[in-house]
Amino acid sequence: MTALQNIIPENLKNLHGGEEQLREKALAIIANDEKLQLNLAVLEAAMDLADIFRQFDTMDEDLRVAQVLGMRTFNALASSLKLALSGYHQNSALILRDVLETVFLLNLFAGDRALIERWRNADKKTRMKKFSPVKVREALDVRDGFTSKRRAEAYVLFSELAGHPTMKSAWMMRPEKDGDAVVGPFMEATALEAIVSEMGRLSVQVGEQLNAFLPPDWTRGQPARCAFDRLKLDWIATFFPMAQGICP
Repeated sequence: MTALQNIIPENLKNLHGGEEQLREKALAIIANDEKLQLNLAVLEAAMDLADIFRQFDTMDEDLRVAQVLGMRTFNALASSLKLALSGYHQNSALILRDVLETVFLLNLFAGDRALIERWRNADKKTRMKKFSPVKVREALDVRDGFTSKRRAEAYVLFSELAGHPTMKSAWMMRPEKDGDAVVGPFMEATALEAIVSEMGRLSVQVGEQLNAFLPPDWTRGQPARCAFDRLKLDWIATFFPMAQGICP
């Protein structure tokens, strides 16, 4: 065991120790916030739905594409959560941008299953022309009659804060709003709340899109589907009560 421990340089072992301490601090913050707990609950339910969906046995190549994209969201949400709890808020947000992009693609495919075959058989030029992130967002906006460009705004925000080295990206490296950027992980309640809230919001979208592909008559998938649906309704009632007609 000693020999194995010596493989890792001392500074990296110390860094890992610090990350584990930050994780405990993050869990303490979440333990005192029911809304954060709800966001994590819906995240788990969406991941469980992705895991169940991948187990559906099918020879349909288009459905297999949806399964793989669901698996991608599972891995991304798990990685984003691990990074957030370890104090790497910016890196966690970067992975959430991947979830956002994947959700948009699933949404497009759910609306027109024929597009899946075109996407999986497309060469690079065609894929970029028809299925690049901006083309997918534009197609969804046209389909849904949206003119507010909220999908683009969400993607750009993730890009500026986490995806690209911009001046705004330094904001997510500051433990205090007007303080200096720091190197390495840190834990701060506001930053953690923002990231976990985004995880919850995206998890609702992930689950909704995976539900669109999960065969409705597959009984094995029903428990995961029902669990997600219950938590989704709780999440909407908590964060968007007007959408449920709860408020007078």
